[in-house]
Order: sequence, then structure tokens, then C-alpha cells
Amino acid sequence: MNLRPLCLALFAAVLSLPAAAARLACPDLASAVQVNACPTDEELKFTYNGYCSDNAKAYAKETDSCVRYEDYRRMKNVARWESKDGEFDGYVSCDLSADKFRALKATGMKVVQQGKLTKLVCSYPGGVSFSYRTKGACMVADDQACIADAANCMAACD
Repeated sequence: MNLRPLCLALFAAVLSLPAAAARLACPDLASAVQVNACPTDEELKFTYNGYCSDNAKAYAKETDSCVRYEDYRRMKNVARWESKDGEFDGYVSCDLSADKFRALKATGMKVVQQGKLTKLVCSYPGGVSFSYRTKGACMVADDQACIADAANCMAACD
């Protein structure tokens, strides 16, 4: 008896099984880690001059952040933070102290499609958000429980 076709069929069947969905909750920012340093004022001024002097931006009418240095600084004075496990990340204003940032609690969770990428976005006060990115699908488990209390937000992602 030739077992080779049977083994190949069994191997193909195993490969076609869907992977178990990961259950995700919004990360606790108390244990988040800052990944890169905040830019210095000198760096911000230097990049402002380079970024905002680009004629292509002016012709494309993409100069909203260049009208005032303060607007540019607000947009670019950020550092990347990630959750303790590295699954979620986000850019946080350097004007927000680390202590205040770490005390923030999630206020919501939503799924956002961005081309072929799916983002599970956790919202926090002050416009802070942390995202989990995957090429699979995500679904918030219980929208109503999540709306009532963000601590109850759970999602399943492939």
C-alpha cells in the first residue's frame, strides 16, 4: 500500500486549517515602553525648515502644518511607545509626561481597514491611541459591553 498520497493529503488538510484567533485587549499603559527618544528643539527646528521649504508640498497644498512652527512642533514632537509585549504601538506627544501617559485608561476599541492591513485601535484620553496591525481579520467581541465599559473590550484577530 502506497501511503505517500495519503500523507500528502493529510499534510495539505492540516495546512488549510485556520489558525486559532488571538484574543486581544487594550494594553495597560502603566507597563508601556518608550521606544525612541523625543526630538530636541534643535532637531525640530532643523526638520521644520527642511520639511516646510519643500516646494512640492506647497504646490500640492500640503502646508497646513507649515503655517506656524507651533503646528509643526505639535505634529512632530512625538515618540513611539509600545505595549509591554510589543503587540500594540502608538506615537505619543512628548508634551505629555510619562507619569500622566502611564495613568491613562482605555476608552474604546475599534477595527479599521487600511488597504490590506487591519488595525485594531485602542483609544485613550487626550487623543492617544495604540494599534495592533495584522493582515488577518479582527472583530470586536461584544460591541455593547465595550461601549458600556472599555475595560470589557476584547477582540479576536486571525
